[in-house]
Amino acid sequence: MTPIRATLKEVWNHLSWLDILSTLVVIAGLLLQLLSFNAGPSSFLKYLAVLAAVYLLVRFIGWWRSRLLWSLRNRLIVAYLFIAFVPILLILTLVFLAGRILYSQLGAYLLHEDIQQRIDVIADISEHIAVAHQTFSPGITQEESERILAAQSHAVHDRDLPGLDISFAGDTSLFRKIAPPGKNSFAGLLQQGDELSLTSLKIIPGRKGERVVTLRVPVKPDFLTTVAPDLGAIQLNLMEHYAGGQEPAYARSSGGEQYKVAKRIPASNRGLQPAAFWMDTPVNVVSSFDSVFVGKDGKVDPLRPVLAVFNARPSRLNGRIFASFGELRLFYLIGFILAGVAFLLIEVAALVTGIVLTRRITKAIADLYRGTQYVQSGDFSHRVPIEHRDQLGELGQSFNEMTGSISGLIEEQNKRQRLENEISIAREVQNQLFPSSLPSVPGVEIEAICKAARSVSGDYYDFIQLSPTHVAIAIADISGKGISAALLMASLQAALRSQMLTDGTERLSTAELVARLNKHLVRNTGDDRFATFFIAVYDSATRTLRYTNAGHLPSFLVCHGKSERLDKGGMVLGVVEDYSYEEGSIVVGADSLLIGYSDGLVEPENVYGEEFGIRRLEETSVRLQGAAPLMVAESLMAAAEEWAGTPEQADDMTVIVARLR
Repeated sequence: MTPIRATLKEVWNHLSWLDILSTLVVIAGLLLQLLSFNAGPSSFLKYLAVLAAVYLLVRFIGWWRSRLLWSLRNRLIVAYLFIAFVPILLILTLVFLAGRILYSQLGAYLLHEDIQQRIDVIADISEHIAVAHQTFSPGITQEESERILAAQSHAVHDRDLPGLDISFAGDTSLFRKIAPPGKNSFAGLLQQGDELSLTSLKIIPGRKGERVVTLRVPVKPDFLTTVAPDLGAIQLNLMEHYAGGQEPAYARSSGGEQYKVAKRIPASNRGLQPAAFWMDTPVNVVSSFDSVFVGKDGKVDPLRPVLAVFNARPSRLNGRIFASFGELRLFYLIGFILAGVAFLLIEVAALVTGIVLTRRITKAIADLYRGTQYVQSGDFSHRVPIEHRDQLGELGQSFNEMTGSISGLIEEQNKRQRLENEISIAREVQNQLFPSSLPSVPGVEIEAICKAARSVSGDYYDFIQLSPTHVAIAIADISGKGISAALLMASLQAALRSQMLTDGTERLSTAELVARLNKHLVRNTGDDRFATFFIAVYDSATRTLRYTNAGHLPSFLVCHGKSERLDKGGMVLGVVEDYSYEEGSIVVGADSLLIGYSDGLVEPENVYGEEFGIRRLEETSVRLQGAAPLMVAESLMAAAEEWAGTPEQADDMTVIVARLR
């Protein structure tokens, strides 16, 4: 079995019903999510799937921790990791997060600074126009002077301020709404309806009263293309009040008010710059500007937020950071990289040193544990290597001496165990060979008893019902003892049943059947293996008994106080391949007894050395002719044991008693 399959099998064996149920719930939740199925109780099932996933995660962490921390070496390595590696990892994570925050703030600063500089520029232009407006001679009309000032400003600033619009008006109402009290100028972001612009308003004295010079730079996609070139894609989102109702895609709270996106202004033809290296991942930033909002109804909101969404490459932002170093920029950058590499090498060296020391400390313990595994498997020849003469080395030496001293005893124990296993296997094989149920044939009652002299018997008997009126009765004595005899018995039983359990077998000649079994044993067993065998087929309809005796002690038929031996057949099985056997046939009288037995039943000797013998067995059977088959079998066993005068058996004793009514 592969390690993966072994691991999966171990995991499966440790799963509880709750683990299996949680796994099914998680799978169902994933399927619902993938299929976007939201009808009915699917939301509740998804919630249960999340809880089940958390439960399985906790279970997995516990299982994985127990496996990982089982080894002492792994425990020390984990301790070193928590002492050295985890703090470094946390510091690096903190540095990474701090860097992302720094880059986000730097990007927001660059965007704010660029827009603020442009606002300051238009504020300076309005101041310049206000001063220059006073220097024109009275011979130039007010309109002409304003046109000249606007033309001069356009000529100078149109390139840097695309879409710049300069106008003069005597209406100061807008200025009064948005300008701070006591001030004569305003500069900032102005949102009028759904239009956003960089706006500067300045009060200048005119010949017929106060006038307002207005400078506007519309914030449009073309304008955003020129803003903060070190940033990537930029988009400004105009906001409007959100008073409730359907939840918007994005909502923001500012000054106690709720706002939602009303209009998006993306920069045209502008995207994220290519990465300078594989770690140059973009930074996504959301920032905000304060603008003055003037509605169509004239209502003013002095702090209407404008959201700025943009991204940037850290490499481009680094260029702005290190730009102040001038020629020393590359020197500082290389020095920082070299310091980082040196720090990383030192950390790796420290980690490797800790692992090496851990392996040295735990090697002796691992060797001892491996030695116990060899002992557990029964191998006492393994010796623990002794590399150091310290306490662990002495422990290893004591272990080697212990295994050496008990290996002889274990070898003897193994021999006895192998013998017992062989006997146990043979006994199990034999128990499977004996019939587990008696045939049901009208007028036939069968009982059998087998008493093994040892744990395993060399005798074999079988009953096979061939048809509703035909039954086969077999008894055999296998040469040898133990597992070899049990295997030969299994081979004989398999061959017999394969021959008998086919259609029409009840009409097969017993001589032909025995010849086939003989040929099977000759071809599949050694020359020193054989078996005596007797088989009889009884037809209750015609009361005919056909039989063949292959070298077995003759069975006999008891009827009306007389005994008739069934000795027709031939030699034992397994010696001569092409041997022709003879079939005997007899008509059975009413209420007859068929007695089959092994040599262990007639060979017991009394104190004078006389065998119990077939004659005494027949006489006892005649006396018991009217008894039940089980009582007859038990009485024959008892008679043989009583003749021997001792409960100990010299050989296996088997008897079959069939009442043929």
